[in-house]
Amino acid sequence: MPKAQRMAQMLTVAEEIFAEQGYLATSMDEIAERVGVSKPMLYEYFGSKEGLLIGCIHRARTELREKTAAAIAGAATPEEFLRLGLLAFFEFIDEHRRSWALLRQEAAVAVPSAQEEVEGIRQQQTDMIGAVLASFTPEIDPLEAEAFAEMVVGATERLAVWMERRPTVGPALATDYVMNVIWPGVAMKLPSPVPHA
Repeated sequence: MPKAQRMAQMLTVAEEIFAEQGYLATSMDEIAERVGVSKPMLYEYFGSKEGLLIGCIHRARTELREKTAAAIAGAATPEEFLRLGLLAFFEFIDEHRRSWALLRQEAAVAVPSAQEEVEGIRQQQTDMIGAVLASFTPEIDPLEAEAFAEMVVGATERLAVWMERRPTVGPALATDYVMNVIWPGVAMKLPSPVPHA
């Protein structure tokens, strides 16, 4: 099996076991056994259990960035951009519920470097939102664009946590909830009035 494919397999299995048992209770022996490789091979590829966790988070970060970028690529209006970006985030969280819960809870608290990587995901999303907002509204103060982006990221993350307790709330409904609160503020900053769709 090619190295990239083997690494992806290791990450998938590690993510499953971390989600099932928690990061601290998971052993490299168990991951190696389930993958069907030797423990030294796991260490060769990732260096440590922490390295494997960071690999899982980094992969999630890359997937989220790609999913969001693909979703907003065809957006013609600021409202469409925001709606499609939010929907992409909530769909990503819905598809990765167990690993999302793991990253948000145990691993992010137990492993400082994981906390940094999770914060990197937040910063990635904040930067993307701020840049697009600035492109639609060139005269906006960069500090205000950054603040708005931080609010969107914070609101969506908290709503995703809330959705764990409300499994009947899917990505589309969550997107509507956030849009209903955030869009009016964004629309006020646009150069010309943009009606709510």
